[in-house]
Amino acid sequence: MPRYDFKCRECGHTFELSRPMSEASAAAPCPHGHADTVKLLSTFGVTRGGGAPAAAAAPAPASGGGCCGGGCCG
Repeated sequence: MPRYDFKCRECGHTFELSRPMSEASAAAPCPHGHADTVKLLSTFGVTRGGGAPAAAAAPAPASGGGCCGGGCCG
């Protein structure tokens, strides 16, 4: 379930809510009881396996001849 970040305009508190995408635009009251909140733009990173970035998960191809770069085709 996606998580959305919000900020209260009254007290400045930022908080996070998990909710279905169908409710992404619904109002989110501040945990401190204030109603004037705004949804923040969030950024995130995608990782694979043990937490390494996807680009770093595979080793660099070996240099050499052949069509596949590893010398196995030539």
